[in-house]
Amino acid sequence: MSNQTIEPVMNTYGRFPITLVEGKGSYVWDDQGKKYLDYSSGIATCNLGHVPEVVEKAVQEQLSKLWHCSNLYHIPNQEKLAQVLTENSCGDQVFFCNSGAEANEAAIKIAKKYGHDVLEQDSPLIVTFKNSFHGRTMATLSATGQQKIQKGFTPLMPGFDYLPFNDKKALEQLKEKKPVAVLLELVQGEGGVIPADSEWVKQLESICKEQNILLMVDEIQTGMGRTGTLFCYQHYGIEPDVISLAKGLGSGFPIGAIIAKEHVAKVFSPGTHGSTFGGNPLVSTAGLATVKHLTESTVLEEANTIVEYIWGKLQQLVADKDQIKAIRGKGLLIGLEVDGNAIDYVNKARMDHQLLFIVAGTQIVRVLPPLTTTKAEVDHFIDIMNKLFN
Repeated sequence: MSNQTIEPVMNTYGRFPITLVEGKGSYVWDDQGKKYLDYSSGIATCNLGHVPEVVEKAVQEQLSKLWHCSNLYHIPNQEKLAQVLTENSCGDQVFFCNSGAEANEAAIKIAKKYGHDVLEQDSPLIVTFKNSFHGRTMATLSATGQQKIQKGFTPLMPGFDYLPFNDKKALEQLKEKKPVAVLLELVQGEGGVIPADSEWVKQLESICKEQNILLMVDEIQTGMGRTGTLFCYQHYGIEPDVISLAKGLGSGFPIGAIIAKEHVAKVFSPGTHGSTFGGNPLVSTAGLATVKHLTESTVLEEANTIVEYIWGKLQQLVADKDQIKAIRGKGLLIGLEVDGNAIDYVNKARMDHQLLFIVAGTQIVRVLPPLTTTKAEVDHFIDIMNKLFN
């Protein structure tokens, strides 16, 4: 038997050499007591900041009542959360699960079922887009339009095809391919923070309607206020048939969901899909508190003031710094194209300036402030960025 020490956790993450133990608002602290400005927000998850009081209070009350009971029974806060989501979206019914990958799995399954049951297709095809990211399960990585994500996991699941993103001419292929559904991100987050062109999205929706193709929007990263509206699709004036959600939906508690229009949702009948933990009493309580705060308070209005402020500051930074080539994104999902390796800037920001952000490709720094960040915190961030790119 080898004397070599084996780490008990599998090495699937390139972890940074810090251990975070506490968070509040826009800040986190490590086990050495060092304070960091967190502009990664748990990868666009802690949209209301760390440990928001409105969610903390609701979860604490639920902790003394019931944590889990399975979906064999009615769950009041799950039903309330579904009601709030449908009232504030173009959808009619909700299925709850545990993560973004599971939400996209549910979207894929409901599209396949719709293809079989409604369109009477033997092999329903789903079209996604190159450079997309939809998850790391076998179905969702097969849906993902990036070979680097798929490498080592072939053969992929059949039933997916990929078109170029933001390419109007390529959309005409949908009429030939006759897919049951199209699945897209309106801002390709992992693919480099690339927003969809408005005219392209309108053309895509028009073709989908004309050809009876389901339009499914992956809002895992863009949803729950991240781009300035509750859902990113609202910027584009479209109505998806299916919306997938996770990340910011539960303020850090593991919850995912799909919202579907009734004509799609009805193909899911008892026994066709399920989840043991999905939407249990605890995570539904966190989700309900999160969404009610987003829809009933002024947090989105205040966030849009911050959006305008931080974009103005960053645009000036781009003009002043040769190392920053461009800025792109939407709302508080921001990508900075830099010279050299983005990870070098991420490491330097963390080690020298106690600032946390992440990458979105080899040359893209991804900035994800909480919606609750303040102008003073933005000024602190910009001060660090001036030093970082000096």
